[in-house]
Amino acid sequence: MTVSPLRLALNENPYRPLPSVRDALRHDIAEVNRYPEFLPVVLPRLIAERVGMTPEEVVVGVGATGVALQVLQALCQPGDSLVFAHPTFDGYPILADIAGLIQVPIPLADNGITDLDELLGAAYDADAAAVVLCRPHNPTGTLIPADQVYEFVRAAPPTSVVILDEAYIEFVDPDEHLDVPRLLAIHPNLVVLRTFSKAYGLAGLRIGYGLAAPAVCGVIRRYQLPFGMNRAAAVAVAASYAAEDELRLRVDSIVYERDRLRERLAQMGAHIPESHANFVYLPARGDGERWMSILGTDDVVAKEYPDGGVRLTVGDPREMAIVARRLLEVDEVDEIGESAAPQLSRPAS
Repeated sequence: MTVSPLRLALNENPYRPLPSVRDALRHDIAEVNRYPEFLPVVLPRLIAERVGMTPEEVVVGVGATGVALQVLQALCQPGDSLVFAHPTFDGYPILADIAGLIQVPIPLADNGITDLDELLGAAYDADAAAVVLCRPHNPTGTLIPADQVYEFVRAAPPTSVVILDEAYIEFVDPDEHLDVPRLLAIHPNLVVLRTFSKAYGLAGLRIGYGLAAPAVCGVIRRYQLPFGMNRAAAVAVAASYAAEDELRLRVDSIVYERDRLRERLAQMGAHIPESHANFVYLPARGDGERWMSILGTDDVVAKEYPDGGVRLTVGDPREMAIVARRLLEVDEVDEIGESAAPQLSRPAS
């Protein structure tokens, strides 16, 4: 019997949508002969009510990636610079190319956290039109302390749009959440991105949103494609909000498996960053062996980096048990890492 590989590369939620969400989608599919809203109204209203903001402060798009593209197209010009930490979410270099922006990648600090001083300096030096701050960071899962984020946004060039990517915010301890409404009220050059692809498990529907000052949202909405949001988006989001207690249990399960995996790796002698997302980052092994040769490329699909480091999505308990068994088969692990952080180098220019 052929066994499907473990899909641990894209940071998807391992669980299918809740029954109530599937029921809502099945009911809505009978109406797919009709167009969705010309421009989305219902979805921004739903999101605004949930996050405690106004619909004028919400823009939606095809995943957080789609919103990010709208932001770059609306607020930047071809030839402008985009500053971001490296390595980062693969989408940002792609979006920079689409928007005709010059990429300015800044290496992460040795602890796997974004080097805010270097990022800020690059934003000023490059006269950047936009600077990206991922919290938690992708691929390391590290979390910039809240007070440092507040200070960074305050110190950022007022002519640069700060894109605060919170794609994994639901996996972060609530005590570590930022006061986003307060930030946006003070800093009109800030845009916060979020998605329903990760914690909510709606990756296939491509639903993302941005939060920003009303005037900024108005500019971004000029790049909203008419009929561009599928009609199931508002249905799925409303049903998911109604079942949020159940969804929270799933998030808690993923967080439990994440921390359990990290503990197992620590017991093996591996030094990996503390993750606040739904994945863990395994830095390149000091002995030269690649993690994927241990995990097995035929039946485990993970995100591998050129130096041999791997970002491993947290799956369900069965999937994590398989991963744990593979890791426990390793005989020599003393040289997995020399420090408590991935070894990250500056990209080639």
